[in-house]
Amino acid sequence: MTTHPSAAEKGAGPLLRAWREQRRISQLELALRADSSARHISFVETGRSRPSEEMVLRLAEHLDVPVRERNALLLAAGYAPRYPETPLDDPALGALREGIERLIGGYEPYPALVVDALYNVVAANRGVMTLVDGVGEALLEPPLNAMRLALHPQGLAPRIRNLRAWRGHLLEQMERQIALHRSEPLRALYEEVAAYPVPDADPAEEPSEPVPYFALPLRIEHEGRTLSFVSSISTFNTPMDVTVAELAIETLLPADPATAKYLQTAVF
Repeated sequence: MTTHPSAAEKGAGPLLRAWREQRRISQLELALRADSSARHISFVETGRSRPSEEMVLRLAEHLDVPVRERNALLLAAGYAPRYPETPLDDPALGALREGIERLIGGYEPYPALVVDALYNVVAANRGVMTLVDGVGEALLEPPLNAMRLALHPQGLAPRIRNLRAWRGHLLEQMERQIALHRSEPLRALYEEVAAYPVPDADPAEEPSEPVPYFALPLRIEHEGRTLSFVSSISTFNTPMDVTVAELAIETLLPADPATAKYLQTAVF
């Protein structure tokens, strides 16, 4: 029976080399950034030298390695994980949950939601829930997934007037996250939603009159009118917890005066 060595058995070197190559950084450039030498970086990558815990963290920072993967690097180098992964419902994150709820609640009537690393929705305000009214019940069962909700034929997709452009934007966003995190579950989700059928182009996808949008809008039909939004995504600065590091807050701003006026007068 053939067994494959674990990351810890292989050491941190191959993992660091893989991250460096993915970031397209030379050993010399990484050494200059990390105040080291190309020779030492080479020795670490080949296993001839065991990096200190401080060096592992320093290299990970300069390679923009996600917090979860920094723990994996530390384990592979023989050190304990540095960053905890606290469940979002843990009392220790009570202040965070309260802050998130207050933030997205204060954003109403505009839609706002919070997703984790797999785009599962962990919080949403009433603006979001109004937009998803009428989608397939199966898509609303926990865990609610933002990508499935947007692109599934029984989700919002039939109501998105510029579906092809918005679909392309979402898939490119997922591709960037896959490259950054190298997550197999995220790749599986990408392959699932990318395989959803796309209807033929609809002339209604293009507005009758050009609108000077300042970013790609989400144009979605709601109760007989087309609402236009632009998306803004925020993350937490310098997170010290895996769960917090993987949260993203997405807010939808009105992209035109008509949408803003409708939302301001809508009753939630």
